[in-house]
Amino acid sequence: MKLSTWKANGAHFNYKKYSIFYQESTPKKEVLLLLHGFPTASWDWNTVWESLSEKFHLIAPDYIGFGFSDKPKNYHYTIGDQADLVEELLATKDIKRVHVLAHDFGDTVLQELLARYIDRINTNESGLEIQSVSLLNGGIIAGVHRPLPIQKALMSPFGLLITPFLNKGKLRKSFQNIFGDNTQPTEEEIEEFYSLIEFNKGKYVFHKLIRYMAERVKHKDRWVGALQQCPVPLQLIDGNADPISGAHLSEEVRRLIPNCEVVDLPEIGHYPQTEAPKQVLEHYFNFYNNHFHD
Repeated sequence: MKLSTWKANGAHFNYKKYSIFYQESTPKKEVLLLLHGFPTASWDWNTVWESLSEKFHLIAPDYIGFGFSDKPKNYHYTIGDQADLVEELLATKDIKRVHVLAHDFGDTVLQELLARYIDRINTNESGLEIQSVSLLNGGIIAGVHRPLPIQKALMSPFGLLITPFLNKGKLRKSFQNIFGDNTQPTEEEIEEFYSLIEFNKGKYVFHKLIRYMAERVKHKDRWVGALQQCPVPLQLIDGNADPISGAHLSEEVRRLIPNCEVVDLPEIGHYPQTEAPKQVLEHYFNFYNNHFHD
């Protein structure tokens, strides 16, 4: 599916006063929520969409500040707010139970959603039920994540001054650094990724969006604890060649989160679903089929 078709086939709902884009497949019995990473959008899932849609009712939002959603400049972007957005979208669809496949920034949104689910279990409250969790590369353990220099710069007090200089060339260089040596992004993929960032002048809110990295430190106990206490099947598919969240992450997950089923992809980088979609699908379906039977 071309990006233009993806956009044309998508839908919008209102969150607060803002228009939020989401993509949805033909409804099936089981719902799979797809949570994308930073700095891209739900389009990240296009390579696995068709295969996943044969089994699941898929729903994939562009968070506020990302992709084809509104990107307000005067907005307090937080992981908690993005989790609220996801819960509200699911509520508008009357979706009460979901499996989750998340990546990067989406891993952190998932961790907050999972922490809320565990809180509800402990207090016997009703709400969204999470049935299983599968994670792709992301900073799920504060201190293990190794941000790129450009990410550190955006996090600094000078982040706002850097945003005008975030061009396609810098995105290309960053992505080439985090993809595997043999699975480099094509020029077409760079063009698509960058067009999503450029939409609604998204790069001018990057210095606000990226504050989620500080939130990971602040909420480390809650978010890592949610994975350690995860009451449902939990998986990590990790592209080990990723300098941000690669082999060092999977090693630490095995140590700190032994309930997590870890799959290593040795030559794959930060975007497994883009670099190795067939492998991601194989490992995800194996995980699902091992725990759930029709």
